[in-house]
Amino acid sequence: MIDLRQHIHAGDGVWWSQAGAEATPLVDALLDQVAAIGPVRAFSGLTFNRRLREVPEQLTLVSYGAMGELRRARALQVVPAHYSLLPGLFAERALPGDVGLVQVSPPGRDGVCSLGIGVDYAADAVRHSRVLIAEVNTRMPATVGTPGIPLERFAATIETDRPVPPAPDRAPDAVDEAIAARVAELVEDGDTVQVGVGALPTAIMDGLSGHRDLGFHSGMLTDGVLRLVEKGVLTGRRKEIDEGLLVTGTAIGSGELYARLGELPVVFRPASYTHNPAVLARLRRLVAINSAIEVDLSGQVGSEVVGGRYLGGIGGQADFSGAAARTGARSIIALRSTVSGASTIVPALGGPVSTARADVDVVVTEHGTAWLRGCPLDERGARLVAVAAPEHREDLERALREGP
Repeated sequence: MIDLRQHIHAGDGVWWSQAGAEATPLVDALLDQVAAIGPVRAFSGLTFNRRLREVPEQLTLVSYGAMGELRRARALQVVPAHYSLLPGLFAERALPGDVGLVQVSPPGRDGVCSLGIGVDYAADAVRHSRVLIAEVNTRMPATVGTPGIPLERFAATIETDRPVPPAPDRAPDAVDEAIAARVAELVEDGDTVQVGVGALPTAIMDGLSGHRDLGFHSGMLTDGVLRLVEKGVLTGRRKEIDEGLLVTGTAIGSGELYARLGELPVVFRPASYTHNPAVLARLRRLVAINSAIEVDLSGQVGSEVVGGRYLGGIGGQADFSGAAARTGARSIIALRSTVSGASTIVPALGGPVSTARADVDVVVTEHGTAWLRGCPLDERGARLVAVAAPEHREDLERALREGP
């Protein structure tokens, strides 16, 4: 096992790559050794690492949201921030950034390693880190679009030969597919789409199989992208920028997706590009398709808190929704009308506003499509009640009549 005490000291801030790109052996080594190192503040994004559910008391865990296993973390400090702000927060030292733990591909002939499937915030954080420690995984695919890291830049490395972890996910069901069919009606040939991850986004991507010449610019790339490329749907021919290219920051999906990335016209760019408002403003036909935990009767979106517990995050939703509503084609919020029997269309949000109602053009459930763009406040409630689950509409209508 690597001795991190030579490189990480008490009071340091440490960050690591997220999802399948997480340098899990190095993170586990930190968890094992932090008691001997002393107090450390650490930043993690989306993680599949169950050990982060409960960390040693010497480690303060920070994130932009409760993603993946962080939903079950006993001690988590959430920094509410748009994803587009993460590069600046690393630069300002507002986020832990002294030491970076990264998983990279083996160096090429030029001695340079790729960040592989996890460029996103990592590529921006690397520039501000005093020390970099790498897991060089022989199975991490080298990707293009962002300069790599010279091998000599790393203070220490370990070599591994392990599969890049696939993303845990459930298959879409009939409700997801019904929502996806409605969303597909809102996307026009030639649009550039942004879609997240999960069962509903998977159904939405598959629901776009009848479209032509779509573009793709999103923070995350999934197996649904691979299928649409194979069907000739995602050509990017009509994109205003990055014509013909799939633009993303990270890949989250199956082993097949990771193995076939080299077949795709994909470029991996840092968050300072993928989520940059100035870049997104150039995509005049951008359609942002995002999910939510709940939507209130004025169209405000909550994507962070359920029952007082942090179970999500702002992420890139506000970045893409705002750009799509202001300078792109349209901003869509798609969600199931109920979760565990409770309505997701609510009189008032149970947590903070993640995306402003002015940045939401359409709300879609399995029961219908609520057009909110240009809709005055006194009409919005009725439109949203109409797409709520039938068994909850009476209570929602009563809440509308009674007011706040």
